[in-house]
Amino acid sequence: MDLQITCINKTNRQDPHDRIHSVGGENAGSRWKKSQATVISEIEARTNTFYTRVNGVRANVIVATHNGHKYIKTENDGLHPNNLLSLPECP
Repeated sequence: MDLQITCINKTNRQDPHDRIHSVGGENAGSRWKKSQATVISEIEARTNTFYTRVNGVRANVIVATHNGHKYIKTENDGLHPNNLLSLPECP
């Protein structure tokens, strides 16, 4: 499935690579929410793909690694996951 991420939940950590706890969105009228670890597993297993829209342009979510720690970011981001971190908090 191709899922659009429209919101995130952050941790209290200051490291941008470790700030995203979970992400969420809506699919076929139902809200969904997944932990960052689940999203990483689903991307790596090619079970689901994820994306966000930045200024109306699709930005695919990928798995990146920093200092041995896996995290998610969009292809359009540099080292920091700014496109995801700028999304509103999930309910």
